[in-house]
Amino acid sequence: MRGNMDRLAIVVPCYNEEEVLKIASKALREVLDDLVRKGKIGQDSFILFVNDGSKDRTWELIEEEHAAYPGQVFGVKLAGNVGHQFALTAGLITAKDMSDVTVSIDADLQDDVAVIEEMIDKFHAGNDIVYGVRKERKTDTFFKRTTAQGFYKVMELMGVKTVYNHADFRLMSKRAVEHFSQFKETNLFLRGMVPLIGYQTDCVYYDRKERVAGESKYPLKKMLALAFNGISSFSVKPISMILGLGMFIVFICVLAAIYALISYFTGHVVPGWTSLILSIWFLGGVQLLAIGLVGQYIGKIYIEVKQRPRYNIEKVLTDEEK
Repeated sequence: MRGNMDRLAIVVPCYNEEEVLKIASKALREVLDDLVRKGKIGQDSFILFVNDGSKDRTWELIEEEHAAYPGQVFGVKLAGNVGHQFALTAGLITAKDMSDVTVSIDADLQDDVAVIEEMIDKFHAGNDIVYGVRKERKTDTFFKRTTAQGFYKVMELMGVKTVYNHADFRLMSKRAVEHFSQFKETNLFLRGMVPLIGYQTDCVYYDRKERVAGESKYPLKKMLALAFNGISSFSVKPISMILGLGMFIVFICVLAAIYALISYFTGHVVPGWTSLILSIWFLGGVQLLAIGLVGQYIGKIYIEVKQRPRYNIEKVLTDEEK
């Protein structure tokens, strides 16, 4: 039964966030205080910062915040840098046994913390998952906006179910997180995994802000890697497309062979060095592309079958410290 005594956990993955951590902590504590004052969450609600192997003072600041606000700010220290998706997963699974509902948000505060209240309202209305969705992308550069829109269109083309303009700002009920914890794959793409959970869902819409401090931890290289991981982890259509391309090229080659035979028997043979070289390069490129793509899938299988732990928790700071 959902009510105003539900314990909320705000999960915040952090990597080298010393410039913004205390600002984020203050803003999120104010959100918790406001929701408690309005009687929408329990007084034992908390923030859980997850230190993803930061090289700066991020963990020291988390310890300081925990010491200053012991019942409100908790921390998880991972033994090494495992990446945003793994760090967020570690935070969610750690929080699920201590809370009734979780909200995940990045430490840079680009996502609007003010809509967390609306998320809670929708949770009380019966929704197990509430997605935070950007209204628009006017603050993005033309390149980032275009590539992001292209990414969602490609994901849709590949048959991957995602929420347009949604990243990792979302609310999940306890049972939704428990179901998510049953997903054991190593190649994580939460934006595609969470919709597979099912249950009743809704969305809240907000305007994304500028980063309050520090630098983005998701440069173009990481964004492209995340996009490819999302596609290859949820769809085998790229391999089917390669098969289709191969069949098309074979068809073209048959037509070219027919044309070559006709030219030979009619005596209209012309030097074809250029076309031959271009054909060799083209077919060679397609073959390398196909082999590389199949190799990526085989590599993912190789990683999955080893079943290594996705992360290692070194230390946990809670009201019952371990």
